[in-house]
Amino acid sequence: MAPARTTATPRLTERLTVPWWWWPLGGALAALAAGEIGLGAPGPRGWAPFAVLLPLTAALLLWFSRLRLRVADNESGPEFEITFGNDRAHLPLSAIREVVALDASGRADLLGPYADPDAFVVLRPWIGTAVQIVLDDPADPTPYWLVSTRRPVKLAEALRERLSAKTA
Repeated sequence: MAPARTTATPRLTERLTVPWWWWPLGGALAALAAGEIGLGAPGPRGWAPFAVLLPLTAALLLWFSRLRLRVADNESGPEFEITFGNDRAHLPLSAIREVVALDASGRADLLGPYADPDAFVVLRPWIGTAVQIVLDDPADPTPYWLVSTRRPVKLAEALRERLSAKTA
């Protein structure tokens, strides 16, 4: 049985979809592969690779695009949520100390020389910008969350706004 959904007022939502040009490119590559596989096969056997590879490519691109970010007010308090299909990662705003919007070079630094192996990282390689959410929970060994977003400044402002509303 699925857990009951809570009623929440979303302050900001973002779906991290693949770039639009991946769809025609993926379709063309799948059609090329299907054409090569079915080359010379008579009748339905020649079309079977198309019937398999084209829907499989579309399903794969949809699967890559199912990550969602959300800042919302729940009954238990404001929180930041990452949803990937049925999996959810919740971060109560009471555990956040600081939020930093990162450009591509800042994101690369946190993945390279300044990376912490205990960090919670949710990145999409086709999105260059990210947000670092520094945690303030002594019971949690995770120092920060690093999350891809196309609108890092807007996400950081939404989280900071909720943090300031919480402390006021």
